[in-house]
Amino acid sequence: MKPLVVTLVLVALIQVSQTFPSWYHRGWLRLLREGDSCGKCNVELCSKPTDCRAGTVLDPCGCCSECGNVEGQICDLDKSSNFYGFCGDNLECRLDVDDIKSGEIPEPQCVCRSQASVCGPEGKTYENICQFNAAYAEKGRNISIKHKGPCKSAPVISLPPQDTQNFTGNDIIFGCEVSAYPMPHLEWKKKGNKMFLPGDDAHISIQARGGPRKYSVTGWLQIQGIKKSDEGVYICQTKNKYGFAHSSAKLKVIDGLSPTFQNTPGRWITSDSTYYGDYFDSAEDEEEAEYESGDYEK
Repeated sequence: MKPLVVTLVLVALIQVSQTFPSWYHRGWLRLLREGDSCGKCNVELCSKPTDCRAGTVLDPCGCCSECGNVEGQICDLDKSSNFYGFCGDNLECRLDVDDIKSGEIPEPQCVCRSQASVCGPEGKTYENICQFNAAYAEKGRNISIKHKGPCKSAPVISLPPQDTQNFTGNDIIFGCEVSAYPMPHLEWKKKGNKMFLPGDDAHISIQARGGPRKYSVTGWLQIQGIKKSDEGVYICQTKNKYGFAHSSAKLKVIDGLSPTFQNTPGRWITSDSTYYGDYFDSAEDEEEAEYESGDYEK
């Protein structure tokens, strides 16, 4: 009867473990095998791990290779135990000090040893070497970085402003997020007006700050107490020495004030209007001149 009870408990534990993520599942299996001795290592019996985004580490017996834990995955701080697994290449297991100070019960996670950005061979910037390695491991390719530090590039508008509508007297905000290195300059215009906003208009204001990602800038254009004369097309423009980009959005102002729609902007045209061009390409000089004047179609 006793062996039957043990068997039922083991089966129940395995079934429960299968409802957790893969690293929990692997941890439960390790726990069930804790009593097993490693014995003599026979490398020929080891199966070769595949699709390891963070490279490989040795198993608890120090014999066979297994996939290392990736960035952000729960890990074992104590090297004498191997429940969640060990971190892969260029990663180390850390506890978040801020969580400890706040009284939360933290879980150790794999953190990249270097948080410096790197430039991939395709011209894409990766936040750290661990993210670069993971991306190319998924592609099944072993490629070196182009260089340390971010890739130099023309601005790319990752989040363009969106068309919106609202009633007179309400406030609206347009947002625009741009990524580039060197960091780009971001400005706003209204179609048909050569001056940059806000100008001397007290009910229009602009703000910009770095982020939310590395080497990105987010800008906002706010119009308080909108009037019918504010209706039109608003342009987010950005440039650095490698190029420029601009994107526009329409504002529709509805006469009257409705409690139902007060301070509730809504999109009314969903088409994207982002344009990218080579800032130094003579073929785009005419386009840029038209752009600077504010006299171009959406």
